[in-house]
Amino acid sequence: MSQRSKNSPSGVLLPPAPSQPLFKQSIIGASLIGASALSGCVVDEEPTVEAGVMSSEVEAGAQAGGLSAGVFNPPMVPPREDMELIGPMPPPPEDMALAPWEDMAVAGFELPPMPPPLEDMGLAEDMALFDDMEPPVDMAIEDFELFGQNTTTAPVYPVTVVNGAVRDRLDIPYKHGCLGGHATRAAAIGRAIRLVMRNIAGQVPNVTSQTTFGSPGRVGGVVFGEWEERSPWAPLAERRGVAGDAVTVFGAMGTMNILDTTSQGGLEFVEMIGKSLGYPGANGFSPAMPFAEMLVAVNPIWAEIIHRDIPSLEDVQELLWRHSSLDADYLTPQHRGQLDAQGRVIDDRVYLATQPKDIYVLVAGGTGGLHATGFHSFGSCLTQTVAVLPGPELD
Repeated sequence: MSQRSKNSPSGVLLPPAPSQPLFKQSIIGASLIGASALSGCVVDEEPTVEAGVMSSEVEAGAQAGGLSAGVFNPPMVPPREDMELIGPMPPPPEDMALAPWEDMAVAGFELPPMPPPLEDMGLAEDMALFDDMEPPVDMAIEDFELFGQNTTTAPVYPVTVVNGAVRDRLDIPYKHGCLGGHATRAAAIGRAIRLVMRNIAGQVPNVTSQTTFGSPGRVGGVVFGEWEERSPWAPLAERRGVAGDAVTVFGAMGTMNILDTTSQGGLEFVEMIGKSLGYPGANGFSPAMPFAEMLVAVNPIWAEIIHRDIPSLEDVQELLWRHSSLDADYLTPQHRGQLDAQGRVIDDRVYLATQPKDIYVLVAGGTGGLHATGFHSFGSCLTQTVAVLPGPELD
């Protein structure tokens, strides 16, 4: 039976205590996106509501105060006397505009006091590691077109690919199930990115964003690593000029699963992947988009076979580029006419990516094989890669 907490604002319903007495929710994203979120714990021996029901009043207040993006994971818990704050956020860049803490309170939702000084929490030495950090700006680079991604009718969202030893240090998945289903820090980093894009960059559907349908990627983001140890090719970031720990952001329209249970050779696999990528409604074929890229994740089994039969990655990209093209007459006459006028019909074919080099291939996923994943480009944002800056050591 649900109860009302004497410590909750307006007597609203509170989520239940976790099954364990101590619950710690960590968001570790500082070294990847230049800002990290809170680590906190809640100790509550008396559950106050059943089945994880979240009060709409509390959640509405959290959203209005810039503390939530409408997802109850991690749950927004109203402040109570038995709450203990055990970790602060590193200070944001000086030029980042943030509302004063007191101004973020809304009717029916009281905010806890500001955290005590770091010295009082025994964290000053740890947090000093952030002093010399400057946030990477790969998403803020003009060519990544973050403004367009925030306001477009498309479902585009940034996909973040992680390279280097930082993958294991931050527990970024790159093997089985790397695109979803793992309870790792990647999920928290993805949520932190989405929180920033919504509550700082202001991406709100039907307000600043005109996205027609949106995308699941706009809820939790997509953060995964490249399985470099199983790749026959140099890491993606290294190929893009940044060796070692690095992140690459790609403006994706979603994920496309590509199944092939028939092919045996590398040429067959590449043909199947390429032909699967090319469909008329992809942004890369739109007259409204001046250019486009593609990101393709290949499982390690296929990668080994492809490399055996096609040793040069440039040749793999060339084949994918050709196989993903379409006969121009397959398009509607009006569609073909607009592409003709732009000079984009070459020998009666239209191409998904601007050039072969614009199809990025990496290795990730499990050893069960049978699948590849395609990420179609938004079409007006250019992929960006930057080095991961040093951050604190993580346990």
